[in-house]
Amino acid sequence: MLRPGPRVTLLLQHPGAFALQTFKAFRANQGLLLAGAIAYYALLSIVPLLILTVIALSHFVDQVGLLSTLGRYLEWLIPGQSRAVVAELAAFLEHREVAGWVLLASMLFFSSLAFTVLENAMSVIFHHRVIVRRRRFLISAIIPYIYILCLGVGLLVVTLVAGSLQVMGTQSIEFLWRTWSLSGLSGTLLYLLGLVGEVFVLTSIYMVMPVGRLSLRHALVGAVVAAVLWEISRHLLVWYFATLSQIGTVYGSLTTAIAVLLSLELAATLLLLGAQVISEYERLDHRLPGTTKTFTTAPP
Repeated sequence: MLRPGPRVTLLLQHPGAFALQTFKAFRANQGLLLAGAIAYYALLSIVPLLILTVIALSHFVDQVGLLSTLGRYLEWLIPGQSRAVVAELAAFLEHREVAGWVLLASMLFFSSLAFTVLENAMSVIFHHRVIVRRRRFLISAIIPYIYILCLGVGLLVVTLVAGSLQVMGTQSIEFLWRTWSLSGLSGTLLYLLGLVGEVFVLTSIYMVMPVGRLSLRHALVGAVVAAVLWEISRHLLVWYFATLSQIGTVYGSLTTAIAVLLSLELAATLLLLGAQVISEYERLDHRLPGTTKTFTTAPP
C-alpha cells in the first residue's frame, strides 16, 4: 500500500495553515499588483492575438464556425463580453487586406507582451527557482511565439471537435420505440471540452513559465485549484453583470473595455494564486505556522 509523502502528510494535517501561508506569500509577492499588470497587457494583446490566430486558421476551417467556437470559449475568459470581441474580430476580417507588414509586426509585439509580463510575475512567485538557475534570454524571447503557435493549433483542434459535437446535437437515437435527443449530451460534452481545455492550458503555463522543470503533478494541482476558483468566479461575474452591475451607467462607451479588464484581472489573480499554491507546496519542507514538525527533505 502506497503511503503519502511527508509533504502530503503535512498538508493534510494542517490545510488551514498551508492556505494561510499561501495567501500571506501571495500578498508579500504583491500578487494583486502583478495580476493588474498581466491584465493590462493581456487587454492590449488579446485582440491582436485573436486576429492573428483567426486569419491563420481561416485558411483551414470555415470562418463562421471558427468565430462561433471562439465566441463560445471566450465566454470562459471574459464572461458576458465575448460577443463584443467577436464582433470586432469579424469587422477586422472583412478588411483584412489592410493588414500590412507594419501592422503584423505591431500585432506580434503586443501579443508577446502579456507572456513576457506573465513570465516576470512567475519569476517573483518562484523566486526560489530563480536563485538557483536563470533562463537564457533567447529562450524567454521565443517562448511567447511558440506558445501563440501552440494556442493556434489547439484552437484549430477544438474548433473541429466542437463542430462535430454540434452536429451530434442535432441528431437523436431511437431505441425500443422511444427517441432520445442528443442535444443535452452535446452541450455537456462541449462544456467538458472547455473545462478540460482550461485545465490543460493552465497546466502548460505552470509547466513552461516558471524557471526550471516543474513536476507535472504539481502543475496539475495548481491548474485544478485555479480552474475551480475561476469556474466559481466567472459564474458570479455573469450573474453580477446581468443583475447588479451599473457599469454601463458609469463608464458609458468604455463599458466593454472596463468589463474585459475586470474579468482579465480576476483571471490573472487566480492564475497567479494557483502558481503560489505550487510554489508553497514545493517549499513545504519548511515549518508551517501552527505546526511543530519541520521536514528538511520532502519528496512529492
